[in-house]
Amino acid sequence: MAYLSLFTTAFLAATLLPAYSEVLLGGLVIQGHSLWWLWFWATLGNTLGSVVNGIIGRQVDRFKDKRWFPFSSAQLDKARDRFNRYGQWSLLFGWLPIGGDALTLIGGIMRVPWFNFVLLVATGKGIRYAVVLWLVLQTTTSAP
Repeated sequence: MAYLSLFTTAFLAATLLPAYSEVLLGGLVIQGHSLWWLWFWATLGNTLGSVVNGIIGRQVDRFKDKRWFPFSSAQLDKARDRFNRYGQWSLLFGWLPIGGDALTLIGGIMRVPWFNFVLLVATGKGIRYAVVLWLVLQTTTSAP
């Protein structure tokens, strides 16, 4: 049940919904759960949540001219220009707390090939969760 909770929280954290999987991850480390499985489920959930953003991004052009659509054409063009400046490699930073979700959304808008999208996003998120696990271990094992 702990791994499913972590997967779900990590998934939600990667979408545009507010969720923070790092807090749950830290608590599960302290409870003694397998570091490998914690890393795996957090990375998988967070990556799949970003895939949802990519899918949404691929649908943007269908809705961009609707009155209710939250972004103007100028905003979309600016986002495309920024993404083109750094290219698909910027998806390695899809884990960033500010702007990371937007990067994966724009990656979908730009129709980055799925293999590249998933590989780059998963790599960035996997490294992030490895660092979070390392930091949690450092703070819990060095406590008096």
